[in-house]
Amino acid sequence: MEEIVGMINDIVWSNALIVLCLGTGLYFSLRTRFLQLRHIKEMFRLLFDGESSESGVSSFQALSMSLAGRVGTGNIAGVATAIAFGGPGAMFWMWLVAFLGASTAFVEATLAQIYKEKHLGQFRGGPAFYIERGLGMKWFGVLFAIVSVISAGLLLPGVQANSVAEGIKNAFNLDTWITGAGVVLIFAAIVFGGVKRIAKFTEYIVPFMAIGYIFIALIIIAVYIDKLPGVISLIFKSAFNMEAGFGAVFGLAVQWGVKRGIYSNEAGQGTAPHIAAAANASHPVKQGLVQSFSVYIDTLLVCSATGFMLLVTGMYNVHNPGFGSGAATEFLYNGVQNVSAGPGYTQSAMDSVFPGFGSYFVAVALFFFAFTTILAYYYIAETNISYLTRKFESPVFNYILKIVMMLVIMYGSINQAKLAWDIGDIGVGLMAWFNIAAIIFLQRPALAALKDYEKQKKEGKDPVFDPEDIGVTNAHIWNTINKNKVG
Repeated sequence: MEEIVGMINDIVWSNALIVLCLGTGLYFSLRTRFLQLRHIKEMFRLLFDGESSESGVSSFQALSMSLAGRVGTGNIAGVATAIAFGGPGAMFWMWLVAFLGASTAFVEATLAQIYKEKHLGQFRGGPAFYIERGLGMKWFGVLFAIVSVISAGLLLPGVQANSVAEGIKNAFNLDTWITGAGVVLIFAAIVFGGVKRIAKFTEYIVPFMAIGYIFIALIIIAVYIDKLPGVISLIFKSAFNMEAGFGAVFGLAVQWGVKRGIYSNEAGQGTAPHIAAAANASHPVKQGLVQSFSVYIDTLLVCSATGFMLLVTGMYNVHNPGFGSGAATEFLYNGVQNVSAGPGYTQSAMDSVFPGFGSYFVAVALFFFAFTTILAYYYIAETNISYLTRKFESPVFNYILKIVMMLVIMYGSINQAKLAWDIGDIGVGLMAWFNIAAIIFLQRPALAALKDYEKQKKEGKDPVFDPEDIGVTNAHIWNTINKNKVG
């Protein structure tokens, strides 16, 4: 099983996808004149813009739901595995993916807003919707929706559940099946309450957990502040093959940095647009900028906090790609003993400053990080089921999804970590391939919307979107939205 999954993973995550992700981010950065730098102030202002309604959630709730998907096990376990298999230089490539990916996140979120629909009283949207309406390729939209349901509903939740179970086992010595059962029960209590309950839960939990985690990380970094300059130098040197000790993993630094960067911040992956479409916004660019900023929060803040913690404390290992597991020279760097790559690294780093407390804190943080990500995955899968079953207008398919995901969570909790990660990577890679291809061909409406937004802002207006003004068709929901505002 592991060999088959690994072989598929290698095909999906070939160098072509890595080049595609970086190249697309660079291309959109140039086309938008680096909006991720020009509009930082506007991004922050828009975080608290707009209110929720019966049809949609507020910008802040959409941000929280989006961060629920972005800030997950990838920020703790993912960073640890990136350093373990790609060396410290993987951190640089994660940063680069975040910076360039912020423009990609803007484009896909803006498109999701432009082409969103209303189904069972709620705003719905995402790649499947804008592929069908924008590109006129319904078959492609259906294909993406099917892949998304499989990825978000079957492949990805197991990774999050596995990390939660492993982290709690390390801290509290609790059997993984017990943790899995607990996660399943809490998951059921929330998702059976609908999207509004998911939005409310993430609105309160996500900001609290992210701030608390970063605060503890800053304390640990402060304790080892004398090592910080050397660590920063190490990251850049090993990222460009200038560090003798890690030269052997230069290519892996790029691969793992990009892979884990995309897994963590989701830019271009096609997951975040589903949540962006759920927001109330007077103009699609507003939510596009908010989603762009969320990439920064995820990678430049939370992932960096984990990475710096591991590197300044030395609580990490770097695997030697030339030797198999168990070989005498398995590690190029071996700073933590008898701990597998993942949450254990971060727990060891925190325990070095807060003995007996670090493991517990990481386990609790990982629970909230991963659990809210599972909720985001549910919403993504539900949205694509909504797309596939629009003509039926029946919630029965959503109930089936809930049951299936409960089983997946339980299975992921007791599964092997490597297999769980490989399966999750396949899901991420497949969605990224389809989504990036779509937004490259469908970029014009998003770029035209940005130009329209900037024009209205320059005129001193609070931008309002009219698709006809920029020559966009099949964005029918905006006619209804604008009429309701006039009424």
